[in-house]
Amino acid sequence: MSLHTRFTDIVGCDVPIQLAGMGMVATPALAAAVSAAGGLGMLGVASEPLADRLEQLDALGAGPYGINFLGPFLAPAEIDIAAGRVRVVELFWLAPDAALVERIHNGGSLASWQVGSIDEAKAAVDAGCDLVVVQGVEAGGHVRGTVSLLPLLASILDAVDGLAGDQVAVVAAGGIGTARAMAAALAAGADAVRVGTRFIATLESQAHDDYKAALVGAGAEDTMMNEEFGRETGWPDAPNRVLRSCFEAALSSPPGPDRFSTMPPVAGITGNVAAMAMYAGQSVAAVTGIPSAADVVRELASGAEALLRR
Repeated sequence: MSLHTRFTDIVGCDVPIQLAGMGMVATPALAAAVSAAGGLGMLGVASEPLADRLEQLDALGAGPYGINFLGPFLAPAEIDIAAGRVRVVELFWLAPDAALVERIHNGGSLASWQVGSIDEAKAAVDAGCDLVVVQGVEAGGHVRGTVSLLPLLASILDAVDGLAGDQVAVVAAGGIGTARAMAAALAAGADAVRVGTRFIATLESQAHDDYKAALVGAGAEDTMMNEEFGRETGWPDAPNRVLRSCFEAALSSPPGPDRFSTMPPVAGITGNVAAMAMYAGQSVAAVTGIPSAADVVRELASGAEALLRR
């Protein structure tokens, strides 16, 4: 395929697709599968020690790949562990910080920041980031901004071009689950797309089977924004998009320490799976089965390339 962009050039992958760094779901197996298919595999936050997960990736022969750190749970020492061992170190849910970017660069990795506004994007560029991930409100999981992807992307592209020229790769995120959506983002000027929901429902994903089945049966209208998941369990005031069914199930569940937890249901977990945080973006209608991660990469990339050639 010939979808070479600024993103593929600086990251060193074959297609401009990035796996979203979804906590507990973006495991070494899923990240390695996406990277092996030509995209950028990402690790998410997990309870397992970071060094162990990086060793698992090394054993799988994956690359290039990256890791996503969340501001509320960031241990700066983990940046030092990751920088140099992964191609991209990404930060989210905290204000862009030049000191952290320098720390990433000093280790030898590219620095990426996921943003939800023009001001955040400008701050990320000013801080020295190599990549800026523009997240629209259509995205699943935790959502930083309030604007739909394409209007936000257009505004940020204008701002980034004025600040950094060709030095920063811009990645579009939020509601991208089809070749048409990917082609639209690339045609609008993005250097790559970031995909989460489609990869949750893959063979390599660590998501619980009931979670995958719920995604297969859902449409865009079946997702909703809320601030309840995480309010009492360590991440308050954090808007997030989930399947409406899990919100309603949690709402009717008896109070307890895990009610409205931020943790998504993963394989092997016990309890009321239906009431756990089933994060999903508005692209969920594109989830019609449980393919391999490689099949998803090929479907999106080849379809987008064909559309852009028209």
